[in-house]
Amino acid sequence: MRKMKLAAWTLALAAAAHPGLGRADAKADADKRDKDIEERFTAADKDHDGKLTLAEAKAGMPRVARGFDKIDKEKKGYLTVDQIKAFAATQ
Repeated sequence: MRKMKLAAWTLALAAAAHPGLGRADAKADADKRDKDIEERFTAADKDHDGKLTLAEAKAGMPRVARGFDKIDKEKKGYLTVDQIKAFAATQ
């Protein structure tokens, strides 16, 4: 029991001494998320115009299709990869 408390304190102190470690993990997670979105977007964008229509989203990115209207704030009828990444970052 005493060793467990000591280990917990040691980890807590290490985390406090290196606050950037948490940010690095968060950045790595965001980078991974953005890369995944880019890959899925590219596969779903069948006409390769850099825009994802609702039909393309339904076929290739169903979660994006469900939130299409929330992401398409300007009501243009299509989404860009940057719009999807920005929306995902808020979720």
